[in-house]
Amino acid sequence: MKKYLVFIIVILFYIIGFSQSEEKASLANPNATVYTHMHFLQKKTYAPQKSALTIYGLKGKEAIDKAIKLKKIFDGRGLKPNFTKIPTDPNYTDTTAFNIGHRYVLFPERLPKVYVEKYGDKWFYSKETVSLIDTIYKETFPWQIQWMQKWIPEAIADRMLLGVPLWKYIGFVILLLVLFIAFIVLNKIVYFLLHKIHKIAIKNTSMRIDVNLKKIARPVVLLILIGFLKRTIPSFQFNIDVNSVIFIALDFAKIVLWIYIFLRIVKLSMTIYAEYTKRTHIKLDDQLVPILTHFLTGIVIFLGGLKLLTLFGVSPASVIAGASIGGLALALASQDTVKNLIGTFMIFLDKPFHIGDWIETSELQGTVEEVGFRSSRIRAADTSIYQITNSKLSEIVINNKGMRLFRRYQTELGIRYDTPPEYIDLFVEGIKEIIKTHPYTNKDNFDVAFSGFGDSALKILVNTYFSVQDWSTEQRAKHILHMAIVKLAKIIGVDFAFPSSTLMIEQFPEKQPITMEYNKDMEEIKKQIITLTRELEQEN
Repeated sequence: MKKYLVFIIVILFYIIGFSQSEEKASLANPNATVYTHMHFLQKKTYAPQKSALTIYGLKGKEAIDKAIKLKKIFDGRGLKPNFTKIPTDPNYTDTTAFNIGHRYVLFPERLPKVYVEKYGDKWFYSKETVSLIDTIYKETFPWQIQWMQKWIPEAIADRMLLGVPLWKYIGFVILLLVLFIAFIVLNKIVYFLLHKIHKIAIKNTSMRIDVNLKKIARPVVLLILIGFLKRTIPSFQFNIDVNSVIFIALDFAKIVLWIYIFLRIVKLSMTIYAEYTKRTHIKLDDQLVPILTHFLTGIVIFLGGLKLLTLFGVSPASVIAGASIGGLALALASQDTVKNLIGTFMIFLDKPFHIGDWIETSELQGTVEEVGFRSSRIRAADTSIYQITNSKLSEIVINNKGMRLFRRYQTELGIRYDTPPEYIDLFVEGIKEIIKTHPYTNKDNFDVAFSGFGDSALKILVNTYFSVQDWSTEQRAKHILHMAIVKLAKIIGVDFAFPSSTLMIEQFPEKQPITMEYNKDMEEIKKQIITLTRELEQEN
């Protein structure tokens, strides 16, 4: 019975040993090659000579050294091959670039130069990968940490705390102190450089811009420190799971910081642009500031979101394709919105009007109060509001009264029929002098003349042009002109006529016609007219 039991045990050990020895290295496809490399460098299946078979062109210790270094590079950078995505097709062809051939890149974003390639009927790590392993290894494990390991006494370095070598705790504390000091120093240096660049580029500065520069300097310093951390962490030789979490966290923080920096750059740019628009007379630029701010902010957040998706395993090609398809679907579903958006940019590019301009179209007329992201607001003369989409506003014919170089003003004055001829002539010349000294009139183009005989008055035509840009200033210009004419009439003694009928009553007893008494001192009248024109010159 004992002989049978021993025989069975021997047979079982033989079967187990035979099954283990039968596990062979396979280089049939990309998946098999990468699996062979990683599998035979694990503790339970450690067989470096089999892993070294994946290294093209090398054999023996040199090939084993390259295979082990490549595994350490993956572990140090927290890169875990996803075998569910690595192709199993022996004739796999990479189609991401033109005529690239039979190759597969394991980590296109992090290690684009590390890939497997088909040679004959087998897959190996490529010649280029093998030639770069030592260089990438030195980049992954900088000398500083290795030097620190040698500097720490062996009595401390060999001790373990919670299953982790004590030197790693010491090194990590030293690293945190270095990062803290570097943050303080670099923050001042980066802010100083940004401030200098800003002063050189833009002469006028403000407190708001300085605050934005400070807020940009801090994340820039953090990005520098994250880059330093990514180069330092592998040297602590944590296991691949810990490194994977650390690097994902650092990459996530890096993308978030970049999003923050670009948002700050947008805000800083819009702050500078807003200060510039305040120095211009074009009010339409003021409306462009919030629209551009929202638009650029949306682009930054959208692209940042796409980058975050790639961090969690979504391929850039899939993200771009999805964004394109989603954007097309969104555009088709909201054609009117897209059309209005394009209309908004056409208005700001062509500038057919400015804020405060009086415009007339076939459907409405009024003052432009606001140009929004989708529509514009026009206030009519009765203070009611027209809301018109920018797509329509950019297509219709617009008569912009606000863009006129001069605003024509024409009126007829009626004076009494019994006004003496010399006073008519004096009144006409006085109005001409008023126009010449008026602060808003075109001095080279105006007409004042005795134009004809009305039913109840002698007609004086006044035709002039105001050099004003908005409706309110035009009304002020009219007010100044009217008041000056009224004062002139009072100085001369000219009376304005109104609709009336003359009844002959001279033959009635004790009835006398009404006759006007005019100032006969012509020199005194001329002096008073000169005084009036001087007062008019002081109007603003």
